[in-house]
Amino acid sequence: MTPRLNKPTHAPRDPLAEALGRPVSPDEGLTEHTVVAYWPGLNHYTVGDEQKVWRSAQWAEHLEGPYLEHAFTACPNDDRRAILHLDVRLHPDDRELTGPEWAETAHRLARAVGVEAPGEENGCRWIAVQAQPQRIDLIANLIRRDGNWHIPPADALRRLSEESRRIEQDLRLIPVRNAPGPQAATRPVPTASAQLATALTQLTDEQAGPLATVRGLVEHTADRIARQSGAADADTAHHLELIAHRLHAIQQDLDTTAARLGHTGRPGVAAVPPAARNATRRTP
Repeated sequence: MTPRLNKPTHAPRDPLAEALGRPVSPDEGLTEHTVVAYWPGLNHYTVGDEQKVWRSAQWAEHLEGPYLEHAFTACPNDDRRAILHLDVRLHPDDRELTGPEWAETAHRLARAVGVEAPGEENGCRWIAVQAQPQRIDLIANLIRRDGNWHIPPADALRRLSEESRRIEQDLRLIPVRNAPGPQAATRPVPTASAQLATALTQLTDEQAGPLATVRGLVEHTADRIARQSGAADADTAHHLELIAHRLHAIQQDLDTTAARLGHTGRPGVAAVPPAARNATRRTP
């Protein structure tokens, strides 16, 4: 299982569309086979509801509801991007999970990032969508039902990764890194391909690699410029976001090349994609 924590956004429609693999629709109903789990407090909103299946647009509206109910709630730095989106992908050769197994996985992931606590009904609104093969998406609003802002743990991605390892073991799934077979008596000398793969991996490392550092500076500059007024500033910020997106694509291409060369030292690059990929601008 490979978890990915996406950049927070203002609205849930784009994350939900990405999870579904198609646009959010006012006509398409999502059954329990697609929305496999959700926050416990949802029961307060469905009592007496004659409609058995919610449309995908209704799910998006439900997730966006806390913005209207708590119009002045924001995180400590006054950021109102409250929509958290994470996705987890299974190994391509993994078996198909059952509905209850997907639901258990979703609740464990929700607890790992703190949007759910056992017995808590005043927490964050969240749903888990299983609409694409070997993948589950969790979308949450960080504004709690009681009006407080939930701050995910600083090491949320590490917690997700650790919980993914435990889920792999409990559900007998293929781990990210297969255990090696019997060790040879002598350690093989690295090939030229392996050495090149290691160099590429260091170049694309998301924590300390030079490409990630440059991309971070570009994203930071774009965010600063976007806060200024004026069409020219908005165009410049958008252009910088596109540059960050291209840098991220280069990282992914190099990381894929490293994998083809035989390097298995770490999972895929860029667990948190650049702002350009998930940026959602709210119209006045």
